[in-house]
Amino acid sequence: MKKFILLSVFMMVSVSLLAQTIDQWRGPKRDGLYNETNLLKQWPPEGPKLLWKADSVGNGFSSPIITAERIYLPGEKDSTGYIFAFDRSGKLLWKADMGPEWTVNFPGPRCTPAVVGDLLYYLSSMGKLHCLDARTGATKWSTDYIKDLHGVNLRFGYTESPLIEGDRIYCSPGGPDTNVVALNRFDGKLIWKSKAMGDSSAYCSPVLVQLPGRTVFVNLTIHHLIGLDAATGELLWSYKTERWPNDIHCNVPLFENGNIYLNDRGGNGFVKLQLAADGKSVTETWRNFKAGNIQGGFIRLGDYLYGSRYRPSRFETLSAASGEVVDSLKFSHGSTIYADGLLYCYSEQGAVGLIKPDNGKSELISSFKITEGTLEHFAHPVIRDGVLYIRHGKVLLAYDIRRR
Repeated sequence: MKKFILLSVFMMVSVSLLAQTIDQWRGPKRDGLYNETNLLKQWPPEGPKLLWKADSVGNGFSSPIITAERIYLPGEKDSTGYIFAFDRSGKLLWKADMGPEWTVNFPGPRCTPAVVGDLLYYLSSMGKLHCLDARTGATKWSTDYIKDLHGVNLRFGYTESPLIEGDRIYCSPGGPDTNVVALNRFDGKLIWKSKAMGDSSAYCSPVLVQLPGRTVFVNLTIHHLIGLDAATGELLWSYKTERWPNDIHCNVPLFENGNIYLNDRGGNGFVKLQLAADGKSVTETWRNFKAGNIQGGFIRLGDYLYGSRYRPSRFETLSAASGEVVDSLKFSHGSTIYADGLLYCYSEQGAVGLIKPDNGKSELISSFKITEGTLEHFAHPVIRDGVLYIRHGKVLLAYDIRRR
């Protein structure tokens, strides 16, 4: 009887962990798709209504995380990093000191936090991984990618948004021996470590690919796309990305229908790889070296891949079957997300475009200019409950895009 009770408790805890909502980088599945409805199909010339703004969140390029009750955003002030917590109307509730933050070049944090239940996970650009009480900002535990996990920082600082599943948090310190690790997300203790290919990390945030027989951890390093067994850390395969020698590989890989799509203008352009059914190998299907962008992401809709092109700067569509460009639009390169039938592109020149995708074609419906904020327009936008959130340096802007 006691064994049955223990087993029942274990099963209930396991189901609870798997069922928890994770608010994270680029939406629920890290694919830039936001499950929103009843949004505006066109904007006024000046843009949608500005609900509120927070104009003192410090330097940074991280996106906000919006939960049912709160908004969390990292920022840097006077060389110190903070997590700012707001209510949904933009009122500051608390800020937590995260220690020294990146100021060498492009000052400010790059990593977007993840929130699971009452816990918030955040990696500073200096490599300090924090677990905070999301209600109060109090630190539960922390570990250092460099001092504790023997990682090697990058020339632009760590840029990895935490990946969480169940009781684990997956991290890429990028050391020659401790290259990728899985930690217990409740206490930070090591579950496994992997040497992988021994590469330094490369500004990319990982994903998990769920297969019938195993779960595969997929991430970009400075010279490879790698696949690890998420249960053990075993290296299953690697794919070289050295055609254009560059260490900047920022876009999250996408897995769909047995294929991995890689938008990597910092290495191989746009690539489609077929993943073996057992998860142990990949085969290149096509590669378009001229297409793709460095850090703007992309969206897959049906048979097409939508996103910006780095050079020449424009918005374009690729065939998912062949990798060929099928359409292009005069709109400067930037980050792209999707909600309620439309694409939202935030260009690195500060323009926000509402784009209609139509079987591979693209039509610019509305656009407006972000005139407030500081430094580069690098942060990816976020949509939650009919509100479009855009971070431009020291300013967080909240726009009402609900259709009345």
